[in-house]
Amino acid sequence: MDIIKSIEHEQLKSKVPMLKVGDTVKVHVRVKEGNRERIQVFEGIIIKKQGGGVNSTFTVRRISYGVGVEKTFLLHSPTIEKVEVVRVGRARRAKLYYLRDRVGKAAKTKEQVGARIETNMVTVKEDVLEVPETPAEEVAAVEETPVEEPVAEEAKVEEAPVVEETKTEAPAVEEASATEETTESDEAKKE
Repeated sequence: MDIIKSIEHEQLKSKVPMLKVGDTVKVHVRVKEGNRERIQVFEGIIIKKQGGGVNSTFTVRRISYGVGVEKTFLLHSPTIEKVEVVRVGRARRAKLYYLRDRVGKAAKTKEQVGARIETNMVTVKEDVLEVPETPAEEVAAVEETPVEEPVAEEAKVEEAPVVEETKTEAPAVEEASATEETTESDEAKKE
């Protein structure tokens, strides 16, 4: 990898929420005031997503006290605690700039009927876990045990279908004899 790509790869979050344009979301942002740190929630509609990799951003718009407010967040920013999907909206465009001109209820997107609100996370990068080494004696004991068990299971599996086949044939014969008896009794009633 290039040096720049390796540095960017370190900055990526391992799991990122699956966001779509038109969704109403709550963005939990860490705000530092002096020596205190708190979480502030910004709720609104995603009007655009852009970029890729570390530089990917999404813009959330909401109307606060009659004034439209838009904030752009970096998706992989460490200041973003979490993003919750409140409502799944139905959008047919990539950018919802037309919502800027609308006021009141018209400034919302239609809700997707029957949509489940899930917090799907997309894995961006995978962490490689180190496997602890085990002594050679334990490995040999573990390898011997599974080899013996599948052989015994295979023998059981082969026997099972033979038993089932004989059982399925017998009811068919009984059903045929039952129908013969009913036809004979019907003929006797007719006479």
